[in-house]
Amino acid sequence: MKLVIVESPNKCQTISKYLGKGYNVLASKGHLRDLAICGKEGLGVNIEDGFIPTYEISESKMGVVNKLKEEKNKASEVILATDPDREGEAIAWHLCQILGLDINQTKRLEFHEITRSSITKALEDPRLINMNLVNSQEARRIMDRIIGFRLSSLLKKKMNSQSAGRVQSATLKIICDHENEIINFVPEEYWTLAIKIKANKTLKANYYQFNNENFKITNKDDNDLVVKSITDKVKVSSVTSSTRSIESKPAFKTSTLQQEAFNAYHFSTTTTQKLAQELYEGLNIGGEHVGLITYIRTDSTALSDTYVYSTKEYIKNKFGEQYLGKRKLGKKALYVQEAHEAIRPTSNERTPEKMEKYLTAGQYKLYKLIYERAIASLMAPKQEDVTTVIFNSNNVSFKLEGSKTSFDGFTALLEEKKKDISLPEFKIGEEYPITDIINEQKFTEPPERYSEAKIVKIMEEKGIGRPSTYASTISILKLREYIEVNKGIIFPTENGMRTSYVLNKYFPNIVDATYTANMETKLDDILEGKETKIDILNSFYNSFNSEYQKASEIMYKDPHVETGEICPVCNSPLVIKHSKYGEFVCCSNYPKCNYIKKEPQQIEYTGENCPECGKPLIVRKGPNGNFVGCSGYPNCRYIKPVEKPKIELKVVKKCPQCGGDMVVKKGPYSRFLGCSNYPNCKYQEKIKYKSYKK
Repeated sequence: MKLVIVESPNKCQTISKYLGKGYNVLASKGHLRDLAICGKEGLGVNIEDGFIPTYEISESKMGVVNKLKEEKNKASEVILATDPDREGEAIAWHLCQILGLDINQTKRLEFHEITRSSITKALEDPRLINMNLVNSQEARRIMDRIIGFRLSSLLKKKMNSQSAGRVQSATLKIICDHENEIINFVPEEYWTLAIKIKANKTLKANYYQFNNENFKITNKDDNDLVVKSITDKVKVSSVTSSTRSIESKPAFKTSTLQQEAFNAYHFSTTTTQKLAQELYEGLNIGGEHVGLITYIRTDSTALSDTYVYSTKEYIKNKFGEQYLGKRKLGKKALYVQEAHEAIRPTSNERTPEKMEKYLTAGQYKLYKLIYERAIASLMAPKQEDVTTVIFNSNNVSFKLEGSKTSFDGFTALLEEKKKDISLPEFKIGEEYPITDIINEQKFTEPPERYSEAKIVKIMEEKGIGRPSTYASTISILKLREYIEVNKGIIFPTENGMRTSYVLNKYFPNIVDATYTANMETKLDDILEGKETKIDILNSFYNSFNSEYQKASEIMYKDPHVETGEICPVCNSPLVIKHSKYGEFVCCSNYPKCNYIKKEPQQIEYTGENCPECGKPLIVRKGPNGNFVGCSGYPNCRYIKPVEKPKIELKVVKKCPQCGGDMVVKKGPYSRFLGCSNYPNCKYQEKIKYKSYKK
């Protein structure tokens, strides 16, 4: 019996079925060990002797490790099939260390989709662990540990901030710098100008030029000057026709999928990655567990020859040969992901319509995006016939543009919202009456705050992080309360702004996007064999340590904000301090004086009297929520629970088991249909797409 180790338990059953008898498939459930918190400063890294790491198995994974060791001793061979990226390669190496496997002999399977053909091909052509990839990951982890531990400790000591990190702090700076742009924005005046003309229908033409120059209307005087020059009619001065070709977009990579999912459905980056992971790991489709899409952490838009060939046949058969487009060659991907494809369906025959009944609403929406984007990327461009008409009225020019689709191209597959704009046939020299002049004073608006999707796009453009870290970086910033996210839009908190300001002042390199991107490039150099791990770590540490030592000496503690009140105990000023539970007011003379100001509580009366002592009942706060208690506490300890308003549940249909009402219920991950007679009847169903509207 051969033992195959994958990362996720969700893959075990599928891969086991594909491999057949003679294989035992188990999961590591992600990383089994990490840097220990020991040694100097608890870094778990011996810097002086060449950045030697000390690893320890996490307590929560001891059961997994013991099981793997037990099965390894029974197996004739151990084969590693962790994810095909830097982290997956590191997990494979750690498995060799934990299980005592020879890295020069142990087979490593690499596959990018969980399908029978992909697994079989990987098994026929295994490789060995790529130590350059492992060294690159280890260097990244050591750098992140040194920066994270040292900066976090300093921030905690000086300003009570929670943490800092190589990628998270650079991302936070981008968000906070943008917030400062919004705060410091100065509106500028401008005017819009358009006319309505009467042809065979009323048309609106927009201001184009004044005296044959691109004259900008920036104030009322400019506007009055141009408007006074307009007569009561316009003459056609030029009519031009052209053809516009609109190409489809490349297939998705991690960042563009997160952006499009937000734009289309307002999915957060975390939601998108969760749904994509489910589609990649596979679902039960007609009795068979199948992976529906390829690997989801990639910065490549390339598609395999096999997929391109099959998709061109699919397009030709469904739409016609004229709909075949050229293969798109996107920007060269970073080395880390070059072996990866774009995110695409594993089979064009599994259309979104066929898969809908097997998927949740979220899974269906995301699968449809991925499926259609991949196929459309290989389809012909849309062709439009464009007509541009220039009108002139006493040296004031106006432009009117119309367009008509001559060939729908890839939009035959994708829903196209843009409608044709048809124009009458205009001839040079014709005159038309002006029926209305529309001019309006406006002011420029401050830049919009970034969405999660926009931040992911900026991180990718600036080279901060990698596809596997985009969503987790935003999650960390939220967890540390450096940012708040409202309907996908990011707002930096006051603490986030303070933290970013201090880091930028004392550690400008660490929070600089260019520096962070250069570090990613150097990590890729390790992978390519251009640099060694020790050289990169020495170069990084010498620069960082110098900056850290200097900052440790000159970085001051943030002064506490005074409230203007005096301590009733020692007459020192009262100040606002921060803790993990929020702000509080206390004496500035701490620790000599321990006075903490207690805020007066707002008493909420229920309008009832205590049945035991007759005093008014009030709403109190407890560890498990609000409750009603006697205002005479502690002399009277009467309590009762707060009555919760009854919620009317939407009845969808009758329960097929007991005849009760099937209603929409909310679970930990999604809504579902459950019987109203629960717990006597525990029957439930998944909500099919479009069967329930919020």
